[in-house]
Amino acid sequence: MTVVMTQPSIAVGGSVPANTSHAISVSLPTWADNVAYEEGDPRVVDKMETGYPRFFVHRNIQKLAAICLGRFGRPDELAMLFPSPRVAAEARDFLAAQTPSEPSRIVEFVICPSISSLPASSEAIVGAVDVVELQILLFPAASWKTAKAFWQHTGDGISSRRAERALAFLGETPAGVEPCGRPQAAVKSLSSRNRHYARRAPASSSPAPASPIVPETPTTPATPGPDSKLDAEDNLTPDLTTYLEERYGRNLPLFNAPLAKQAVRRRIAGGLLPSDADFGKRDIERAAGPGRKAVTEEDVWLYPTGMSAIWHAHHLARITRLAKGDKEGLSVCFGFPYIDTLKILQKWGAGCRFFGKGDAAELDELEAYLESRDAAAPPVLSLFCEFPTNPLLRSPDLHRLRALADRHGFVIVVDETIGNFINVEVAGLADIVVSSLTKVFSGDSNVMGGSLILNPNGAHYADLKTALVADYEDNYFAEDAVYLERNSRDYRTRIRLINDNTAAVTEWLHARSLADASTPAAGKAIKQVYYPRYSTPENFAACQRTPTLGAGGFGGLFSLTFTSMAASAAFFDALACAKGPSLGTSFTLACPYTIIAHYYELDWAAQYGVEAGLVRISIGQENYETVLQMMRRATEAAEAVAGAEAETQA
Repeated sequence: MTVVMTQPSIAVGGSVPANTSHAISVSLPTWADNVAYEEGDPRVVDKMETGYPRFFVHRNIQKLAAICLGRFGRPDELAMLFPSPRVAAEARDFLAAQTPSEPSRIVEFVICPSISSLPASSEAIVGAVDVVELQILLFPAASWKTAKAFWQHTGDGISSRRAERALAFLGETPAGVEPCGRPQAAVKSLSSRNRHYARRAPASSSPAPASPIVPETPTTPATPGPDSKLDAEDNLTPDLTTYLEERYGRNLPLFNAPLAKQAVRRRIAGGLLPSDADFGKRDIERAAGPGRKAVTEEDVWLYPTGMSAIWHAHHLARITRLAKGDKEGLSVCFGFPYIDTLKILQKWGAGCRFFGKGDAAELDELEAYLESRDAAAPPVLSLFCEFPTNPLLRSPDLHRLRALADRHGFVIVVDETIGNFINVEVAGLADIVVSSLTKVFSGDSNVMGGSLILNPNGAHYADLKTALVADYEDNYFAEDAVYLERNSRDYRTRIRLINDNTAAVTEWLHARSLADASTPAAGKAIKQVYYPRYSTPENFAACQRTPTLGAGGFGGLFSLTFTSMAASAAFFDALACAKGPSLGTSFTLACPYTIIAHYYELDWAAQYGVEAGLVRISIGQENYETVLQMMRRATEAAEAVAGAEAETQA
């Protein structure tokens, strides 16, 4: 069995995983650190080496944007980088659609290897990525907030690896690293602050220069331990890292990036490849059944991020409706979603009707709303939901939603990121299935990716497929695809172990919660465990694969609420695991979700059951006893605080 070490203690602002140049999470190890980050406290924001890529513009991208701005910009402008003319045009149009309209312009910059380029370490690199095309959106500095919103909501900005390759072609090293390993001079941040989740933010100082970050040699599935750190003088150039991974590691050569993408699509369709850990076992059939077609790789489409897949699913529904000569109509968001999904539905198209609880009562309300709509109004375009939801792990009644969609003609889009297709089968009930491949499909927390699947049996399949074939462009960078292909070879094995760990841990936590009436309430600090086993279990079971892979088959994500904010903070601070945004990692990762996602709208989130003190935990592959010990110590810390509060009130 593969042994996965817990993440070492990572200082605030450090990359998670540690010493990983393309890490997708950042360490915010205490409750106070998370609050300070949201409030723009220099104690935290000045130490940020990195952050989740859609919220924190990676240092490589910042450095490349600064170079582009110096060549093509004006003193009063800022720059944002996109991979294609179409994406840049969407960004330009988004700025222009504001009130008042915000101007911008686009410059194309094609970067080829030259005499000034960093020396390549293998001929394969030039053959695979022989040119980097950038679309530079230039806009007044005052429009940064709007441009950043487009970057965050759509997930269609360039990746850190694309920026790294462009820098190499320009003869520049990655941000924070020189060939000799010395830190570079500071690269000025592109904004006063890389905002994370919240709607509004107070003014704050610019982040300080990043500490040198070591370009990673990816690990699958093990994560770095305390002895894995490299000294500054051991820094590897991107080309040398690529060479070592191709020659001695398990990465496909970069010129095989199209094959890497094909392999990923086949896995998402349910197939196994000879390189996969579980090769030889039965493939998973998605959306199949008597008289029904199974999903194939031809029904799977890749995107740079999970949010990009969601944005393009909404865009696809819109252009498909318009192609038929009909008005597009508004969309429905059913259940409390990841915040950017709601933003996409609100900011693009005809608007959104939000049913934030997503329970049976709101399903009745949705049905009444659909039945009572003015016949002259455009029909509802689409319904978006998560299965299960983030962070409350509630599952909507997909069978009843499917019946409503068939009756009223709208498209159902299901985000299966948290459920994942190994544990649940939702493709047969959706028209479009989207997922963030960044999460458990990758597991290594060092590459972004997203997927979109069309249900080949859906009533809208032919129209959606025609529109998608005409509209799709592949903006998934070659090097990102190679890393994702490598990381995902053992995804089934990882999911089985994560299912086992999480089922056992949540059972222990549930017994220590007030929601478990079979054990005494005295001394308890945990109010409730949100996990598909305990949250709308009947709806989850209706879509659960059987037999399950591992214990329960409920996935690796759950949330906890506590009797007080002080108890929440005590639990979080005592939790001995990596702490930062994201989920689905091979190592256990936790965050105070409502604080980092809704800090400036806590009352709004609370009305949908998302409490300010909620702690979200994604369980990894560590030894079960190790994970249980983490939870036991953190729970005891919370119970000590709750006990002290009870004595004070007595």
